[in-house]
Amino acid sequence: MKFEDDSQNLKIRLRIIQVLIILMITALGIRLYYLQIVNGSYYAERAENQRIRLLPIPAPRGVIMDRSGLVLVDSSPIYNVILSREDIKGKDFSALAGPYAEGLKLDTTELNARYEQLKSQPAFESFVVKENATRADIMWVEAHEVEFPELRIEQQPQRRYPENGKLCHVLGYVGEISPEQLEMPQYKEKGFKPGDIVGQEGLEKVYDDYLRGRDGYRKVIVDSRGHIQSEVERVEPQAGQDMVTTIDSDLQDEAEAQLRKSPHGRGVVIAMDPNNGEILAMASAPVFDPNLFSQRITTKEGRAEYSKLLNDPDHPLINRAIQGRFPPGSTWKPLMATAGLMQGAISIDHSNLVCGGGITIGNKFTRCMGGNHGSPDIHTAIRVSCDGYFYRLGLKMKLDGIEQMVDMFDLNKRTGIDLPHEVISTTPSRELKAKLFPKDPEWKDIDTVYCAFGQGEDVLTPMASLRAHTAIGMGGKMYVPHLMREIREVSAVGNDPSSQDYRPARPAKTYDLPPKIIPIPEDQNQVVVKAMWAVVNEGGTAGGIRMAGFDIAGKTGTAQVVSLGKDVGEHKDHSWFVSYAPAFKPEISCIALIENAGLGSRFGAPTVRAMYDVYYRKTRNQEPPGAQQFAQKPKTDSQKKPDAPLTAH
Repeated sequence: MKFEDDSQNLKIRLRIIQVLIILMITALGIRLYYLQIVNGSYYAERAENQRIRLLPIPAPRGVIMDRSGLVLVDSSPIYNVILSREDIKGKDFSALAGPYAEGLKLDTTELNARYEQLKSQPAFESFVVKENATRADIMWVEAHEVEFPELRIEQQPQRRYPENGKLCHVLGYVGEISPEQLEMPQYKEKGFKPGDIVGQEGLEKVYDDYLRGRDGYRKVIVDSRGHIQSEVERVEPQAGQDMVTTIDSDLQDEAEAQLRKSPHGRGVVIAMDPNNGEILAMASAPVFDPNLFSQRITTKEGRAEYSKLLNDPDHPLINRAIQGRFPPGSTWKPLMATAGLMQGAISIDHSNLVCGGGITIGNKFTRCMGGNHGSPDIHTAIRVSCDGYFYRLGLKMKLDGIEQMVDMFDLNKRTGIDLPHEVISTTPSRELKAKLFPKDPEWKDIDTVYCAFGQGEDVLTPMASLRAHTAIGMGGKMYVPHLMREIREVSAVGNDPSSQDYRPARPAKTYDLPPKIIPIPEDQNQVVVKAMWAVVNEGGTAGGIRMAGFDIAGKTGTAQVVSLGKDVGEHKDHSWFVSYAPAFKPEISCIALIENAGLGSRFGAPTVRAMYDVYYRKTRNQEPPGAQQFAQKPKTDSQKKPDAPLTAH
C-alpha cells in the first residue's frame, strides 16, 4: 500500500479558511463601523423614534362672546381617527385605504386623493382619516390595533356655531389649512403644517392669531406595535384668547327676524353705536350654517351642501353688508345736501331751488317722482324727497363737487371694518363712465343729474352708507366701524422662560382708533340733521315710524334696479332706510336694505323702527311709544325713480 502525504493540502485549506475568516471579520468590522460610527446617530434616532413618540395635545380655540358675555362660539371635544405617517413608511397606502374605508365607512377614492395631496408636504406628520368618529369607529380601531397599529384615536376640540345661521357672516368659520395657504408668507413664517385648523372667514379669520391657541404635547414610550407604555413628559397647551365682540344679541336677533319676514328673504340690517363705531348688529340674508365647515365639510353630504351654497342664485355666502353694492336711491340726498352747503352751491339763507316737476336736459325730460314741489328749500327738499331739487343741486355742484363729497365721506375707500373681503363702493367719475360705457364715454349733464339723486354710477355698500350718514348725526365725527371690543389676556404656560416649551402670557387688547373729523360747520350740519328729523317727525316720507320722546332722524330711499315698467317681482326697487336716534344726541344708528321690496317707507323704515323698539326697551326699561301703531300703513313714498342707466350690482 502506497502512503500519500496530504499534509500540504491540509495546510492550504487551513490558510484558505483563515483568509475567509479574516475577510468576514473585516467585512463585519467595516459594517459595524458604518452602522455605529458613520450612521450611528441616524439609527439611534430611528430607534428612539420607534420607542418615544410625541403626541399633540390640541389647544382649545378662544371663545367668542357678545358684548354682555353671552357665548356665541365655543368648542366641544370630539374624537378623530389619526394615522401616523412614521408608522406607514415603506407601505403602500392605497392597499391600506380599502380596509380603512370599509371599516370606517369612508370613500376609498377620496381617502387616497387626500393622502396623495398631503404626503408631498414636508411637515406632514399625521393624517386625519376620519373626523368626529362615532363609538362604532372607535371600537373598530381598537379591535384592529394589531393589524393597523398606525391608527389611533385622538381627542380634539371642534368649533360650534349658533343655530339657524345666526351671525354667520360676522363670525365666519374655521377649517383645515389648504395647500395654497401653506405657501403664503403669513402662514409659512409661523410654521403651519398640513392638518392645522385656522380661521377661514369672518372674525375667525381676522383674529385668528389671537383666537388660536398653542398646542401642547405628550412624550410617550411605545412598544413595537405603537402601544403606549408610559408617559415621559407632558407640556400643557395654551388656550386661545377669548374675544368679546360689540354685538348685542337682542338687536342681532331682531335684525335677523326682520330679514326673515321680508318679501324675498334678502337684505341687510346694521346697527352701530355712533359714538365709537361699535357694531351692535349686522345681519345679511340669506344665511348659511358655519357648522358645515367645521363639522361636516369632509363628508359626502357636507360637500354636496357646500356645492348647493355655491350655486345658490341668492348668494348666501356673501355678506351683503360689506360685499353687496346697491344704488342708494334717495339716501344719497343728505350727503349731497351736506356737501352742497359746504361747497357753497347753496347756503343756509338761500337754499331754495326749483323743482319744476323734473328737468329737461337736451331732448330728455327727467321727472320728479313726487310731483311738482315748487321751489323748496333744502329742509323741505329732504323732508319730501324732492328729486327735482337735487337734479339742480347736482348741476350746481358739478361732477367735481360730487367727487369731493365722495372723498369727504370716504365713499371711495373701504370703511376699515374688521372683517375680510370688504369691497369698495362704486362712485361716479369720468373714468368709470368711460369704462362702463365705451361707446358713450363722455361725461354729460344728464349723468350728473342721475348721480345727484342716488342712481347712475352711485353704488354703495350698506356699511359705507351707514358710516357716512352717522357722521352727519355726529357733527362730522366718522369712526371706523368694528366688531372687536376686547380680547382677553391668557396666562403663560410653564415656569422657565428660557425653556423652548415656555409659552409667554398673551396680553389683553381693546379697540381704540380715533375718528376722522369732517369739518362740517355746526350751523350747516344742523340744517341737514333737522331735515332728516323732519323726514320722520314732520310729516315726511317716514312719518309712520315716529317715536315720541325718542326722535328718529333718517332718510328713506327707493332704489331703482331696472327701468320703469319692468320693476316688478324680483326686479322690484330696493327699499332703504338710514337713520340715527335720538336725532340731536345719537345713541344708535341703523340702516336697513330690503332687496326688491319696493318703497323705502313700507319696508326699510319699519324694519329700523323694530330695531329701535328693542333698543328702547333695553335702555329705558319701558315699552316704546307708539309700538302698536307704527306698523300701520305708512304714507306713500315719493321716491320712485325715473328711468336711468344703472351699473350692475
